[in-house]
Amino acid sequence: MADTAIRPPAAKPTKSTRRASDRIFLGLSAGSASLIMVILAGVAIFLIIKGIPAMTANWAANPDLSSIQNPAHRPWGSFWEYVGPLLWGSIWSALIAMVLGAPVAIGIALFISHYAPRRIAGFLGYIVDLLAAVPSIVFGLWGIIVIRPFLLPLSDFLNHYFGWIPLFSGPVSSTGSTMLAGGVVLAVMILPIVTSITREIFLQTPRLHEEAALALGATRWEMIRLSVFPYARSGMVSATLLGLGRALGETMAIALIISPSVLYSLLVLTDGYNSQTIAANIALNFPVASDIQRSALIGTGLMLFVVSLAVNVLARYIITATGPGKKRRRRKEGKSA
Repeated sequence: MADTAIRPPAAKPTKSTRRASDRIFLGLSAGSASLIMVILAGVAIFLIIKGIPAMTANWAANPDLSSIQNPAHRPWGSFWEYVGPLLWGSIWSALIAMVLGAPVAIGIALFISHYAPRRIAGFLGYIVDLLAAVPSIVFGLWGIIVIRPFLLPLSDFLNHYFGWIPLFSGPVSSTGSTMLAGGVVLAVMILPIVTSITREIFLQTPRLHEEAALALGATRWEMIRLSVFPYARSGMVSATLLGLGRALGETMAIALIISPSVLYSLLVLTDGYNSQTIAANIALNFPVASDIQRSALIGTGLMLFVVSLAVNVLARYIITATGPGKKRRRRKEGKSA
């Protein structure tokens, strides 16, 4: 019997080497996180510096400001009077998109994660994610050519039978350049982000929870309602809020589709009485604006930046406050106590 050679154990990386690699990785991670904060702070500082001249100016005494997109009834008295309707238009169009798109996105995510066969689920997930790569201008053109004429019969129906509701009152647009058409296009545009996040949250539901519900005699829908939805509630809310942030900043699709005015309006079927959005307003008027008018437009961009940041902070707070990680932290705190 041949003697087997005893081989020395493989050399392990030295402690100093591991520490050096850890320090490099930590430095890169911290630098990337810091760079994001620096960029965010830089954008905020730029918007504040450029927007302050118009925000603090006397609009009544400045013809360039008082006449910027001047409404028919009277000139603007201040920056806040001007930005109010624009901010309302951005929020209103985004809310319409969320009402139309969020339930569809959650339904698609649920079908992909729990109902569709594996091959079909992978294909559908790929198609939905591919929507995120479509440029906004393409969605805008699709809205003009397809969605506007498609919604005209629906607009007539809603106005005829539900015109007593303020949303559907007023003269119906003959061109389809309505807030409803813009909201439908925005709803399609937010599908990828809401669907992808919600799908991943659904797939992270503990398998034992689902199997326990099925073992107790629950149907698949009852299992989803009792096991999946409670676990994924915070994730669905945060995904919806992130989609809201996406809809708030949309520019070209809204600029191409709706026929806007700078006013407060709840009408979704009219032409010319749609509230303008901040992003579309900047895109349409920035090239032809004077210096002080550009300052006013940048100031409106600052307001949109604040609202979008607040929406994302709210989504992050919901995740940390009501997600599964919160329960684990509470259990750890109870054990330590």
